[in-house]
Amino acid sequence: MSSLVSSSHLQLAAFALGMVGWILCTVSMGSVEWRVWHVDNTTIISSGIAWVGIWKVCFISYFQVSPGYKEQFCHKFSGYDSFIPAEIYAAQGLLLIAMFTGLLGLTATIFALRNVYMGITHKTFITHFFLVGGCFYIFTGLCVLIPVSWNFYSVTHNQSIAFPPSYYMPSSPVAQEAGAAIPVGIVAVILLLLSGIFSLLYRFPVTTNTIMKC
Repeated sequence: MSSLVSSSHLQLAAFALGMVGWILCTVSMGSVEWRVWHVDNTTIISSGIAWVGIWKVCFISYFQVSPGYKEQFCHKFSGYDSFIPAEIYAAQGLLLIAMFTGLLGLTATIFALRNVYMGITHKTFITHFFLVGGCFYIFTGLCVLIPVSWNFYSVTHNQSIAFPPSYYMPSSPVAQEAGAAIPVGIVAVILLLLSGIFSLLYRFPVTTNTIMKC
């Protein structure tokens, strides 16, 4: 059993990295700060800054609020909104997929580690579950990488979004920058890909006892 446990230290690290990466993926998906828009019309958007996420757009406004008070207004996107750009639609779908596949990867790794630390020396089960977990981690990382890089490209090229009048948003900002969700997503990608690689590197220790049990 000691050789079995010592051979899985890298996979234990893979589980830890995968867990943190999956959590960061969740944080990035839920954050509204994918794009930070700087606008020149501060009549409604009082701070001159609006945050564009993949689910909604928010800004701070003093409009129709008591003096000395401010309020954050948010408009949620609908699946029927035709003005939403393709990169935001892609981010919605791919990150939901990433949440599911990342959870599957964690589940597979937990099952494999459970067998290792309980001394269940079944080579096929342990090896296959580490491999499945690693593939899920890598697939999850790619699902996060695509929307993060695509939206970052849109930010660097200052691409516009044709918001309807009810959103009180201009169609294009004076300038825009990447919000916190994008670097968080990049870190999640790195951790998930490392987790997948570490999981795929597992090699079952070959001993006389394990050969008899496999």
